Amino acid sequence: MFHLATSELTYFLTTYGYWAVLLFVAIESTGVPFPGETMLLVAAIYAGTTNRLSITLVIVAAASGAILGDNLGYWVGREGGYHLLRRYGRYIHLDERKVKLGQYLFRKYGDKVVFFGRFIAVLRAWAAFLAGTNCMPWRSFLLYNALGGIIWATVYGLAGYFLGDNVHRLTGPIGLSTFVLGLLLTVASLVFVRRNERRLEEEAERALPGPLDGFSPVSQGAQDQRQEEERHKLRR
Repeated sequence: MFHLATSELTYFLTTYGYWAVLLFVAIESTGVPFPGETMLLVAAIYAGTTNRLSITLVIVAAASGAILGDNLGYWVGREGGYHLLRRYGRYIHLDERKVKLGQYLFRKYGDKVVFFGRFIAVLRAWAAFLAGTNCMPWRSFLLYNALGGIIWATVYGLAGYFLGDNVHRLTGPIGLSTFVLGLLLTVASLVFVRRNERRLEEEAERALPGPLDGFSPVSQGAQDQRQEEERHKLRR
């Protein structure tokens, strides 16, 4: 993972302002392990501590970066993600069992995975790519992606802002506040994933038994897209 110290993030923030927030969050959202959430927290705490940034614009920048980056990640996944995962997934610990889990989750819980994936450290960078890989209909993806990105940016941004606004009542500089808040959020996300991963993998194996290549997300995605277009025409 790309690692940057809080002082380096603060430098980017003071130099480029809201654009730094948008860019860092967008890069993370495309699927690159990048400190996007940390940048949001640093910016929010900085806004609360110094009042040199508007927390409203920090949230807007983070939400915009999340939506733009996720849509790019979705497009990359849609165009060639499945074949890339089958060929190179083992190098990033995405074996056949986990790829099958992704197919199962997006067939059954696609909208929820996209929405809540924004709040889970492990899924935040991969949810959009996996949505595209598993050919989730774009309109549904865009809706739940936008909702998740806006709510995520608002919740985390306000949490960091109020922490920064009251930092004089606590101890330590911005770096310590960011570390503590980020650590708590990351631990909560990892505990959630660990408790549910094995159970979901077993459910996926029961729903999609046998070799993974027997279940093509491309053909399934095309069918889902046609059904969505037909429903859209009927609503007109």
